[in-house]
Amino acid sequence: MTPTNYPPVGEVEGKKKHVERMFDTIAPRYDLLNRLLSLGIDRWWRREMIRELNVRGRVDRLLDVATGTGDVAIAALRLTPEKVVGIDLSEEMLTVGRKKIAELGFASTIDLLRGDAEDLAFDDGAFDAVTAAFGVRNFENLGQGLSEMLRVLRPGGTMVVLEFSSPQRFPMKQLYGFYSRHVLPRVGSAVSKDQGAYSYLPDSAAAFPFGERMVEIIRDVGFEDVACRPLTFGIVSIYTASAPQTGRGSSGTW
Repeated sequence: MTPTNYPPVGEVEGKKKHVERMFDTIAPRYDLLNRLLSLGIDRWWRREMIRELNVRGRVDRLLDVATGTGDVAIAALRLTPEKVVGIDLSEEMLTVGRKKIAELGFASTIDLLRGDAEDLAFDDGAFDAVTAAFGVRNFENLGQGLSEMLRVLRPGGTMVVLEFSSPQRFPMKQLYGFYSRHVLPRVGSAVSKDQGAYSYLPDSAAAFPFGERMVEIIRDVGFEDVACRPLTFGIVSIYTASAPQTGRGSSGTW
């Protein structure tokens, strides 16, 4: 695949298939690149996601959207859930994740399934919590994906989203801009053997809404108690929100 075939930035028809192919291509080295490009801090970001869930009460059933190789699904076991389900468009990413989960001995608790975040194959109210790490900016239709995440939450359930944002203060804004435009694509290309995927990452992150704008989008979908917490000088942000206590379907099964 050539760089010109990589996903268009923003909500564009056809983006979904491009995203699937891109992640299929980089799947074998995805975990290595996450650790390398973030200097290992991505693990702490995911732990902070799970900490947000932990303070909001018991989570028995958790759905991890755009689960990739299952890092958030694995981290969520700190909550001692009965079941964690991860979905992703990329079968190659899921293959890596399933192997990792089996080696860790978690296959009885975590299921990784191929699925579309914008058309979730689960009943209304089927989960206590829904998470997504670095996935919502890849949705073809952000509003549709968030609406589906809301639909499968039980009344009062929690959504936690971890996504790239943009540092706004000197000198981090300038330093991160240089890193994301010049260092990240070169290292990503060299390690992944793919010329386009790690150029798409900073482009998609730069174009994606963050902070108060993202809070407004989540609230407009129907979530309540929406909050944003920037991490690491604003390189990423954690968004938390709750499904309304009333007017939701009863819990279902997957």
